[in-house]
Amino acid sequence: MSEHTAQPGTPPWAAWLAHQALPLWSSAGYDPTRHLYHERLAFDATPLPLPHLRLMVQARQIATFCQARLDGVFNAADNALHALATVQARYWQADGQPGWVFAIGPDGRPSSTVRDLYAHAFILFAYAWAYRLSGEPALLAVAQKTVLEVESIFHAPHGGFADAVPAPDATRRQNPHMHLLEAYLALFEATADQFYLDRAQSLVALARERFISPRSGLLLEFFGPDWTPCHAYGQNPVEPGHLFEWAWLLGTYTRLNPTDKAVTALRHVAEHLYQSGRRHGVTHQLVRDGMMDDGTLTQTGTRIWPQTELLRLLACRQAEGGSTAEDSRLQTDLTRLFFADFAPAHLRGGWIDRRGPDGTPAVDHMPASSLYHIYGAAKAHLPPPEHA
Repeated sequence: MSEHTAQPGTPPWAAWLAHQALPLWSSAGYDPTRHLYHERLAFDATPLPLPHLRLMVQARQIATFCQARLDGVFNAADNALHALATVQARYWQADGQPGWVFAIGPDGRPSSTVRDLYAHAFILFAYAWAYRLSGEPALLAVAQKTVLEVESIFHAPHGGFADAVPAPDATRRQNPHMHLLEAYLALFEATADQFYLDRAQSLVALARERFISPRSGLLLEFFGPDWTPCHAYGQNPVEPGHLFEWAWLLGTYTRLNPTDKAVTALRHVAEHLYQSGRRHGVTHQLVRDGMMDDGTLTQTGTRIWPQTELLRLLACRQAEGGSTAEDSRLQTDLTRLFFADFAPAHLRGGWIDRRGPDGTPAVDHMPASSLYHIYGAAKAHLPPPEHA
């Protein structure tokens, strides 16, 4: 059974997590019959049935509830570990082929057997946190086998990996590589095994060499088969939220691998990504959806996840003593806007995932997948757990 572990007087993030968000998504958001998480809820917390249950969503929820237990915030870990066992049985090699299927249907059978790198990154992330929680060697064995499957299934020329097999197009994307880096760092932190850090180091090098434009210093999203940017300068999409996400990941990498010869350069890269995102991607204290690699803002709507990526980064900068007065003001303002506009009290732990350029809600449901981002921001604002 779930239990609340935050005490009265704890910071707003902790209280909101322990008494609203995590109870909601571990109860209304969890299907105890199938031992899987729902993809989305209506604003009244009613589960909304969908034809596909994606691996990525299951993995994100599992990782989040394992973290919440480890952090002493909320305990619904038994359900998370049960869900992981179900996911392993239903998604891993479910069609008799290596790797994890993209989604299953309501009958529990594969509804999409595509092998998706993004989804594989998140199941590795889930295994990292589940292993850290339980210490069960069998979980680590599955993670190691999955890493080897990733390197076989998604092998591609010119470094990095294919986005999916079969490939939907010839475009290569940085995003799944970003989450694979996140998974490898989580696995290294859980195991101290150089096996994972070596792979993380390779992805960091790929980012410096390919993803980050030498002209603008910005992280591009889309590339050709040889990692050439898809468009001429000024026409390549950049997501401000990913600038903040990469800045945080590079900070995590340099913390975990301080002897890397590139540490100083990586810290400069991370700072440039942060400052560029602040300068070009934030208006009226909110992170906007998109811009081009010349800094031109092109998409002025707002989603919840970029706000959380900036909030996490600001909290980490503050904790490390690198926060300016301007950073602190933005952190205060963005926190206020998060709870006023994206996670209003009447949703009782739910959220409005997307708002249009004029600020009006642009969704009619609450996606479960946002919890992973939200927990990351909240965690950075919490005091360290007593057992840490």
